[in-house]
Parts: sequence; C-alpha cells; structure tokens
Amino acid sequence: MALLTFPHFPSNFHSLSRSPNNRFSPSPRRYSTTTATSSSTAILWFKHDLRTDDHPGLLAASEFRSLVPIYIFDHRILSRFSDEMLELVLSALKDLRKSLQERGSDLMIRFGNAENVIQQLAIEVKATCVFAEQEVEHELLFVMDVVNKHLKSMKVPQDIPRIELWKTPFYDVKVQTLASSYDDFEKLRLQVTTPLQLSTLPGAEMELDWGNLPGYDDIKGFMANNRRKSQDDWNMIKETSAETLLGREMLKSRESGERSYGFRQIKSEESNKSVFVTQKGNVVGGGTYSVLNALSAYLRYLEGTARDDWQEVHDKLRASENRNGASFNALFGSALSLGIISRRRVHYEAIKYEKERKAGFLSPFGYSAATIAAAVEAVCSKEVLTITVMPY
Repeated sequence: MALLTFPHFPSNFHSLSRSPNNRFSPSPRRYSTTTATSSSTAILWFKHDLRTDDHPGLLAASEFRSLVPIYIFDHRILSRFSDEMLELVLSALKDLRKSLQERGSDLMIRFGNAENVIQQLAIEVKATCVFAEQEVEHELLFVMDVVNKHLKSMKVPQDIPRIELWKTPFYDVKVQTLASSYDDFEKLRLQVTTPLQLSTLPGAEMELDWGNLPGYDDIKGFMANNRRKSQDDWNMIKETSAETLLGREMLKSRESGERSYGFRQIKSEESNKSVFVTQKGNVVGGGTYSVLNALSAYLRYLEGTARDDWQEVHDKLRASENRNGASFNALFGSALSLGIISRRRVHYEAIKYEKERKAGFLSPFGYSAATIAAAVEAVCSKEVLTITVMPY
C-alpha cells in the first residue's frame, strides 16, 4: 500500500500567496478513508497533470463514493501556452478522457473562470472536497487563491468543500531535511519513490453534462474573445501610455497571425500513429502511453529499430541534440510540463532500462547510454528546482 501524503490548508487559511503568515503547512499526513469520504463526492481539477498514471490526487479521490474529474479552459491558464502547447493540451485531453472512461469515470469539459466553474459544480454535485495539484508559479497560485475564496463564500446546507493539494513526491524525504546547496543535496543520495498505479475509479452518482472536447479553432476563438474583453477593461481604467500602445500593436500582430492560422487542424491520431502530434512535429505528445512509447524509443536509441514510429523518434533525437543531453528536454519537455507523464515515471523507466542493460547492476560511475543519462539528469534537475521554489 503506497503512502499518500498531502500538504493541506489549515483552518485559518486565507491565501496561497508567498507571505509567511499565509503559507499552508508542509507537514505530510496520510490520507485516510473515513465514513464521510466513502459517502460523499469529490471533484478533481486537472490543470497540468493530464494523466491517470502515477497520479496521487486520483488515487486519493478514488476513495470517495462519487468523483467528478474536470478540466477548465480558463483563459488565464491558457494564455501561458504557445500554439503548439494548445495542440498538445487538446491531444492529451482526448486521451485522458478515454483513460478515465476505461476506469469507470469521465472527464468534464468547461470554459470560463475556474473559481466560478468549480463553485457552481460543487453546488450541483454537493462536493465535499476539491483535489488539485500544488502550484509554485505566481499566476497559478493567484488562481488557486481565488478558487479557495469562492469555495469559502458558498452558502450551502452541506459543509463547505475543502481543497486538498497534492504533489508527486520525487524523493523519499521530508522538506525540512533538505540541504541548502545542490552539492550537499547530491551527497544525500536520496531514493526516488515508485510511481503509483490506479485501477478503477468511482463514477458520478447523477446525470451530468460532461461537455464536448473542443477543436483547436474553438480554443483560439475563446482566447481571442477574452483578450478583447481584457483590453476593453484596461482602456477603461488606465490612460493610454507607451506600454498600452505597444500592447495594442502586439495584439494586432497576434490576431493577424491567428487569421492565417485559423484553418490549421490538429493531426488525427487515428490516421497517424506518430508520437509527434502537432503541426510543427517537433515535440512528443498525445496521451501517457504514447509518450511512454516515445520514451522507450528514446532510451533505446543505441539499439536501432525496424519500427517506423521509433525511427521517427531517433531521427528527431539526432536533429535536436545540439549539445549533450539537449534532445531529451527538446522532445519531452512539453509533455512533462503538461503532466502527460510524471518525472517520477521517466526516472523509473530510465533506471529500469539501465538495469536491463547491466544485468541489474547500477554503476556509481555513470550510465551505460547517453540517452539514459539525459533522461535521468533532466527530471532530477527539474525536481531540485521545484523543491527550491516551493512556497512553504
């Protein structure tokens, strides 16, 4: 039985800001099944954790009697993405919905501000808990703060829904014991935790409108409308300045690009088995198992292949290896950023393959293939960075 740990909001929580007085407790705790849990409804809010594999939030939410997973097209979140990232999001959501359905659940799709959508859904399904991945970026912390305030303002006969933050712990260590420098951190030689497995999920106990997956042009239209509204609001409260004029010119340039871009269609996964699902075709995408397949091809580069899909990965690897190890982040960085695959899963698969190559032996002097080293070093360095900036 895996130990599931969560940092949680204390009862006097007010904000997710970096102010020391408002930080939530980093103390880990076991998430236990209670009578209330087994007879109530949970919402799981997907943001950039677009997978069912190695997902602590889903594992905890599976203990509830009823579960409603949701993805919200919120312009504040989408505005952080490039056009290629938007393509990857749509492809990942298609696979995520299928994966959830195979496990007895589904994926609700909504447009709007997350705080309004989640509040309305919580009222509709009488949710007692909202699961969401812990954030470190300022913009996303702000969105989480607003969502929490909206939930606390609800006037409902049942208890106000609480937010449970989750993360995927990479190392088996408490935050308080971390070293102050990277060199000291490496000396700890911490063990990486094992990825979590998920079998079945509870469904929703009422008829719900799950919504349709939008197309790429739908998302671009939604974003353009919200940009125009934001610009109108800005002009009403601020006098024209050089910065404003520059912003208008940039907006015109973007909208012009969108018009020429509007007829672009995302590649069909059914007709094209390539793991490079965007129009540019430079980054790995699709669902979790598509990315895992590409990772297997990447790690086994030295073996060669007769498979067309693996050969494509090998070709892209060579094209993007402008310095030692650069190809991994170039090909898989976007999938990791969207949480299509976890850093912990990448590390697990890389070490597993290394052991296969070395008859179960891990050398203290390095890895037997450059691709293994690139994958391990990439996810480990990202995890150290995450720990460093975590707002505890």
